[in-house]
Amino acid sequence: MNHEQETGTFWDHLEVLRWVIVRSLVVTVLFAVVAFCLKDWLFALVLAPRTSDFVTFRLMDVEPFSIHLMNIGLTEQFMTHMKVAFYVGLLCATPYVIYELFRFISPGLYDRERRAGRWIIVSACFMFFLGTLVNYLIIFPLTVRFLGTYQVSADVENMLTLQSYIDTLLSMSLIMGIIFELPVLCAILGRMGFINSKLMASYRRHAVVAILIVAAIITPTTDIFTLCIVALPIWLLYELSILLVPKRVNDGKANQQTTK
Repeated sequence: MNHEQETGTFWDHLEVLRWVIVRSLVVTVLFAVVAFCLKDWLFALVLAPRTSDFVTFRLMDVEPFSIHLMNIGLTEQFMTHMKVAFYVGLLCATPYVIYELFRFISPGLYDRERRAGRWIIVSACFMFFLGTLVNYLIIFPLTVRFLGTYQVSADVENMLTLQSYIDTLLSMSLIMGIIFELPVLCAILGRMGFINSKLMASYRRHAVVAILIVAAIITPTTDIFTLCIVALPIWLLYELSILLVPKRVNDGKANQQTTK
């Protein structure tokens, strides 16, 4: 542990934690205010996946399409603006918030635990942002194109509400960010000796069934297309996790003993 750090009372630590929370909230609000002020740029980015001009569709060379959004509430556009700005502010402030929390708890950790904690935090932040990016570039655009252009009859025109579009985007971004933490979680459990690659490989078929169930639960829509789009990256993450964890439980325990 860091014995040079002055040991304080419970109330001293509580005061430090209070300022950690205050600074984190201030930074989050500042990012949210900046995002709120950049309305044109922000919603040009958010609404881009609804047309064939989006970068993913240009690379796929899909047929031209455009999904029209409508507003049905008096305050809906303003509240949507605030919601998106706050989410972007929280997303941008996440590394700083995690840094503040880690700096708060680090004096109570051993040097080995502090080094491991830094790698875990960096990896977790990277995977969360990667999951959000994958959703924005691939999963959400394909979902919107399929559902937004699907018609049971040419006489029925699709008109999506702004709230439905934004809620689906934000919820899927959050879900995919969390799902992409799977390799980090498996790597931690592997180092602790709870799992190993041989065990995960032997339960691969069971994992596929579980992945489909989880994808069905977390998918904001009920169609099979979105279910498969969400389940595919989870399965790929599971396969990546098999490569990251030790081959045997003893390997993870041996690594722990070596680092002590």
